[in-house]
Amino acid sequence: MKASDLLVQALVAEGVEYIFGIPGEENLDLLESLRDSPIRLVLTRHEQAAGFMAATYGRLTGKAGVCLATLGPGATNLVTAAAFAQLGAMPMVMITGQKPIKSGKQGHFQIIDVVDMMRPLTKYTRQIVAADRIPSRVREAFRRAQEERPGACHLELPEDIAREEGSGAPIPASQVRRPLADDTSIRLACEAIQAARQPLLMVGAGANRNTTTRMLRELVAHTRLPFFTTQMGKGVLDETDPLWVGNAALSDGDFVHRAIDAADCIINVGHDVIEKPPFFMREGRRTVIHINYFSAEVDTVYFPQIEVVGDVAHSVWRLTQALSPQAHWDFTRLDCIREHLLSHLAQHADDPRFPIHPVRLIAEVAGGVNEHDIVCLDNGMYKLWFARYYRCRYPNTLLLDNALATMGAGLPGAMAAKLVHPERRVLAVVGDGGFMMNSQELETAVRLGLDLTVVVLRDNAYGMIKWKQAEMGFANFGMDTGNPDFVAYAQAYGAHGYQPDSVAQFAEMLERTARTPGVHVIDLAIDYSDNDRILNREIQALSAEL
Repeated sequence: MKASDLLVQALVAEGVEYIFGIPGEENLDLLESLRDSPIRLVLTRHEQAAGFMAATYGRLTGKAGVCLATLGPGATNLVTAAAFAQLGAMPMVMITGQKPIKSGKQGHFQIIDVVDMMRPLTKYTRQIVAADRIPSRVREAFRRAQEERPGACHLELPEDIAREEGSGAPIPASQVRRPLADDTSIRLACEAIQAARQPLLMVGAGANRNTTTRMLRELVAHTRLPFFTTQMGKGVLDETDPLWVGNAALSDGDFVHRAIDAADCIINVGHDVIEKPPFFMREGRRTVIHINYFSAEVDTVYFPQIEVVGDVAHSVWRLTQALSPQAHWDFTRLDCIREHLLSHLAQHADDPRFPIHPVRLIAEVAGGVNEHDIVCLDNGMYKLWFARYYRCRYPNTLLLDNALATMGAGLPGAMAAKLVHPERRVLAVVGDGGFMMNSQELETAVRLGLDLTVVVLRDNAYGMIKWKQAEMGFANFGMDTGNPDFVAYAQAYGAHGYQPDSVAQFAEMLERTARTPGVHVIDLAIDYSDNDRILNREIQALSAEL
């Protein structure tokens, strides 16, 4: 059969539902092969957005999302998305076209070495040089993308190879069992936890897997260990649980760091050094137990004394079987810290000011969705506020990026989330800066018939950097922007546009968009004047009292 037909068969065998992207002339044979396949082509307006959608699909399903681009500029536009998936541990396979490799008549027009370009950004990158190699290349790309630690893979299909005749059949996935931690490491971990007076559980990005989530919930229910999360571990455990002591949204000095200081043993499940350090280790202060698929990557602030290396869910299950609550465990101080944290988080939740206060924004968003709905963030100042104040009950109900932390991913990510979970409400919360980096995808969302609400936080600036600029004592320079009329802009794409002038009106618009089909854009002015007072001075002063 034709090579492009064989490639599509291999993709179907891998369970691919969508391919996100923008084909070029080098992809036309593949496009024709897709035409009668069960795979749905989602045509985007920029390759970067296609990559963000594929990566988010992978994050939510555990199956590699697939994106497609042509050679040259199409492939280079996938670079940021490749880094987004690779650093964020999101399984994704990129397919790019290329000029004929056996005989070319256009010199080096548009040709760059895409395979080499992708090498430092992916787990696996190969050019397909013969039709017969397609089954093995596709199987290996998906295997690498989906195995721990998940990430990005890339295949290049040259134009002449795509139309070549070949033979073969898709290679089925093998049955794989991950290696298990040995008995000694489990015993050492249990002994350290049971000997501690104030053990504390930390949940990181690598724990955000379905089976691990179930095992962790059983562990906490059985042992009643208090816990905190990293930003990308949010929702793995129920953050309304009385045992929750916060999220490591800030680098240091928050209430959660007082809890960390009080702990003499930290059980660190799924820590990924890609995230900002959730705490800083200092020699001799506490025992840190590293539970992960891989041994610890040691740096100046992370050097665990005990490592439990193997399948994380199984390791947590073994701990649950072996541990029992100890009479000498004393969580009095952690309970006190939690009470102060909850009191502080409740402040400003009913602040009436407009432009809206970030805490009131979060309170209104939380009130406008249910516990299984999905809030998808872009990157900006508001991400710190959401990480700290928005309390998740289930995994992947707050999608934020604490790895590459790129702007422009919020809207495409929300669109992918809606395709994966059409039964849930999906709300994108994006800054005006990040929104304008991929706002053209409103047309894609409208064309796909998605029911989606996009809240654009307008401060007419690159607010995070402007805050850092002021925090470091620099003058305000170079960070202020203009914006279009977002209501008219949304309407130009066939979406609905709104611009509230009060908190009450914003709440009403959130409720209205929840029951009205279509794509909705809410232009919401936000007040970041409390950034320094609350996130720096006030938190540092209050937590220091503890």
